[in-house]
Amino acid sequence: MSASRLHRVAVLVLEGAKPLDVGIPAQVFTTRASMPYEVRVCGAEPGVVAGGDGLSYQVAHGLEALAWADIVFVPGYRHPDREDPPRAVVDALIAAHARGARLAAISTGAFALAATGLLDGRRATTHWHYARALAAMRPLIDVDENVLFVDEGSVLTSAGAASGIDLCLHILRGDLGVAASNHAARRLVAAPYRSGGQAQYVPRSVPEPLGERFAATREWALHRLGEPLTLEILARNAAVSPRTFSRRFVEDTGYTPMQWVMRARIDMARELLERSERGVEQIAADVGLGTGANLRLHFQHILGTTPSDYRRTFAQGE
Repeated sequence: MSASRLHRVAVLVLEGAKPLDVGIPAQVFTTRASMPYEVRVCGAEPGVVAGGDGLSYQVAHGLEALAWADIVFVPGYRHPDREDPPRAVVDALIAAHARGARLAAISTGAFALAATGLLDGRRATTHWHYARALAAMRPLIDVDENVLFVDEGSVLTSAGAASGIDLCLHILRGDLGVAASNHAARRLVAAPYRSGGQAQYVPRSVPEPLGERFAATREWALHRLGEPLTLEILARNAAVSPRTFSRRFVEDTGYTPMQWVMRARIDMARELLERSERGVEQIAADVGLGTGANLRLHFQHILGTTPSDYRRTFAQGE
């Protein structure tokens, strides 16, 4: 998606909507005035929508906002397994998708997308507490309760509340690039990027101090991407054996240590391509990939494009 055009975002507030889920997309896509997004909060019709947790919402727009939007967010809502949203809401979501809008659910908002049939035959996730209910109600959906979010192109789903931030930052990265996403993350005091494959919650078998130690090691590595980083070096920093580090790193992030390092290096290369005039060979050296050929190889494998094409798409000022 072009970084230069205005992106139109609708946040669909259903009865029983969860306040954090509603606020996440509204805030992420308005973290600064220069961001090319316009956000409209809507309901089945304009007026007051009774929300969850004792709050209600005064929305200015009805379902016509879905016909206007490029991206429609459906925040989570209470008791999603009891009944589908109103037929008019389901039909409006189907129509928005048919004309090319992306649909993105936060937490139990996945149940509303499921009611459209658009998740049938696709992977999806939702809050872990409701994952089995979703799978039972919609057996054609491949429900994965162990991930933060799932991107199926035109339909996206995320797990409970906070993972909605991860989903929004993921969308922002695709629309505007790494630099804009990282800027938004800093404004939100959020992690710059957590992969969709990361677990919704850390297994109880991983002691909390070890989890904190691994987070510190990841942060340590992010400041040394231009240096040699092997499994042994990372494990030594975390003060565990390479075997233990590798096993528990996958549980914590969804990636092997070296997969994570490679993606971090590609992310750093992306930001340098966006923000600097350095050549591909210099960037490859700066991010620890050695040669331009090596950078191009891994860039193509992970992102499906070349560094040069990426720079043309996301270069600052375009």
